[in-house]
Amino acid sequence: MLLTISTEHFPASDLGFLLHKHPDRFQSFDLSFGRAHVFYPEVSEQKCTACLLLDVDPVEMVRGRPRDQNFQLGQYVNDRPYVASSLFSVALSQVFRTALCGRCDRRPELAATPLPLTARIEVLPVRGGEGFLHRIFEPLGYQVEVIPHPLDDQFPEWGESPYFTVTLSGTKLLSELLTHLYVLIPVFDNGKHYYIGEDELEKLLNKGGSWLACHPEKEQIARRYLKNRPSLYRQALARLEDQETETEEENSTPVQQEETLERSLSLHERRHAAVLGQLLASGAHSVLDLGCGEGKLLRDLLKERQFERIVGMDVSIRTLEIAQKRLKLDQLPDRQAEKIKLIHGSLMYRDKRLAGFEAAAVVEVIEHLDPPRLASFERVLFEFARPETIVLTTPNYEYNVMWPALQAEQGTDAPRSPYLFRHSDHRFEWTRQEFQDWAKRITEKYGYEVHFLPVGEVDEAVGPPSQMGVFRRMKMGRPKDE
Repeated sequence: MLLTISTEHFPASDLGFLLHKHPDRFQSFDLSFGRAHVFYPEVSEQKCTACLLLDVDPVEMVRGRPRDQNFQLGQYVNDRPYVASSLFSVALSQVFRTALCGRCDRRPELAATPLPLTARIEVLPVRGGEGFLHRIFEPLGYQVEVIPHPLDDQFPEWGESPYFTVTLSGTKLLSELLTHLYVLIPVFDNGKHYYIGEDELEKLLNKGGSWLACHPEKEQIARRYLKNRPSLYRQALARLEDQETETEEENSTPVQQEETLERSLSLHERRHAAVLGQLLASGAHSVLDLGCGEGKLLRDLLKERQFERIVGMDVSIRTLEIAQKRLKLDQLPDRQAEKIKLIHGSLMYRDKRLAGFEAAAVVEVIEHLDPPRLASFERVLFEFARPETIVLTTPNYEYNVMWPALQAEQGTDAPRSPYLFRHSDHRFEWTRQEFQDWAKRITEKYGYEVHFLPVGEVDEAVGPPSQMGVFRRMKMGRPKDE
């Protein structure tokens, strides 16, 4: 495994001060699974390059480990001696410990100076493909160059392997670059060679800091870093949400807000904009957000004068606490604070608090329900709450073929083949026909009419990424406003 870090900052030899490794020396370090070597193949005032070479002993790596593994030979026959993985992160933290912490006692001002840096990882296993690399590194401000490696040069028909050579370029603090690599290398590999416990959660939050809280792929990063341990993953997300809220409050400036507005809309933003447009068009003055989550749609509803009464309901108390922080309910003017309310509840049980509303939004919620419980949800919403307008969205399963990385990212236990669901908590995802069949059955049973709309860019073959049904309650056999 080889990592090279280069800079053309003048004088480039300052890199030696930052790494605390003298450019004139070849240094070696003993690790529990092999040896790490640091050397400088290029040193001048114009350019300096440092290398970290990790030589893994595959026998030493498994010595002392329990023998109750399913595939005993797998301890010895694997790619870990040849690719950057959690072993490399451990070497990085031990060999460059001081630089990773951002310390440089002899030149403290240098450690606090962003430098033009280029890092090259010679072989990085990426479970999720090249697109996953770009989605992880580009939001951190890096230019990413990727060279894929075939499974075998002699047999090109075998296709590409999951191995890549990756080059990152950007103006960063050296400690930032090292921290990003330390956290993210095991995320790409999607596996660690040691036990994951509470200390690993603290390590992720300490090293991730504010950059992880604001990262668009923070859920995937946290899940993989914690090796899909649900309890740790949920704790990490909750604490990251708290950090993100604090960061938003500290960093919200007119310039940043303008940049956000000018950014091309994501699917999530398009979905909320489409739902908001339908709710406004309905003429409703009272609206429910069922499964409101962290309150992103509620925030948009609050901005519209048309809505005089807004209620957000979610089954998770923790999520409601995050929504309350995001919406800053305790800081709202009295008039606005009076028109919004957050309530804890389930869509599985009849709830008198949901009655009397003119409209309801159910945004990407039903796919989280077990199919046998859909009948209860249908009665709660369409029979008992019975709003005049219901705007409901759900993923279009057919569109998953546009994201082949789903197979690599989520594992091999697919409820459907060949593509998996978009979220590990999804109990099902409907095709367009399945959604329409369900919606039409609902309209016939409960006296509604439905109109279907796409959400996101529509592909000619597989349709849009998400699908929307706008239900309108019938009156005397006709829609209410006819």
